[in-house]
Amino acid sequence: MHSTQDQALHLEGEPNPSAAPTSTLAPRKMPKSISISKQLASIKALRKGSDLEKAIATAALIFRNSSDPDGKLGKATAKNLLQTRFRNFTEGQETKAKYKYLLSELDEHTENKLDFEDFMILLLSITVMSDLLQNIWSVKITK
Repeated sequence: MHSTQDQALHLEGEPNPSAAPTSTLAPRKMPKSISISKQLASIKALRKGSDLEKAIATAALIFRNSSDPDGKLGKATAKNLLQTRFRNFTEGQETKAKYKYLLSELDEHTENKLDFEDFMILLLSITVMSDLLQNIWSVKITK
């Protein structure tokens, strides 16, 4: 049984994941020295993918490249990713009660580690409350 994450991130030229068993607890990592855009370009299924599909795949790759061998992010790594890779959404949120609450939830997480699902929930929660989202909603679209 393979995770959806392993199937979605199957690279062209690699053995078929169904042919060689892999653990869902220890996801394969792409070399960190390869840029996310090159990693995305190497994923055959995304060649004709939508912007939304590529955005989710980007989040998955960033998570995978940053996670430990068990496929989890430590609390410090998760906070670092928020500050460095998601800074336009987190900027200005530090004093807001809801943002502080989300980070305190991260601190209280039983293992102090996040799996991919928890990480995505955290990203979406921060996105929904961010000032940047409010700016996005206010953009006038001209046709």
